Amino acid sequence: MSHSVRENIKQLRQEIGNVELVVVSKYRTIDELNQAYQSNQRSFAENRVQELIKKKELMPDDVQWHMIGHLQTNKVKLIAPFIHIIQSVDRIKLLKEINKEAKKNKRVIPILLQIHIAREDNKFGFTIDEVIQIIESNQISEFENVKIIGLMGMATNTPEKEIVKSEFNKLHSFFNEWKGQMKWKTLSMGMSGDYPHAIKCGSTLVRIGSKIFQ
Repeated sequence: MSHSVRENIKQLRQEIGNVELVVVSKYRTIDELNQAYQSNQRSFAENRVQELIKKKELMPDDVQWHMIGHLQTNKVKLIAPFIHIIQSVDRIKLLKEINKEAKKNKRVIPILLQIHIAREDNKFGFTIDEVIQIIESNQISEFENVKIIGLMGMATNTPEKEIVKSEFNKLHSFFNEWKGQMKWKTLSMGMSGDYPHAIKCGSTLVRIGSKIFQ
């Protein structure tokens, strides 16, 4: 197992080039995560707060933790002291809560705005129009303890490549349109099943789990 995790990470890094790799650690053991850590992997992601906190306590201090799951406002205070990036900010109420808890912790927390690009209703996120409205109303200036560094999106879970590519292209186009003005630098698109399409469509960060630990 240890050999394969290291080999998988090595191959993946060669394949994705300069794109940032974040290892999705959900459902994985600390032993498996340590094998990734020994491959000089420092960025890990969880989609559940309880799991993230548990793993943080068992992993070395230099691990950078990303929150990628739907985040309840009452859980923000639990991760605000240490979270590296919250990738899944999908509503204004959550943005306000992150800002409040970041201020209490004397931190500025980097976040990504999650955009709903998929055809499935069970995926979360702002619409592109909602984000434009937030930008143009200058509402973002209220959030002094939050730094919006880019966007995140999940494509429809479908074998139809053209649908996936069109959704990624739509998000990339929106990212490109505003990144200069907003100083965005991160476009988080692509998981184990669709990351090659995401990279072709301009992703700067991929979230990979099952492909590494298979």
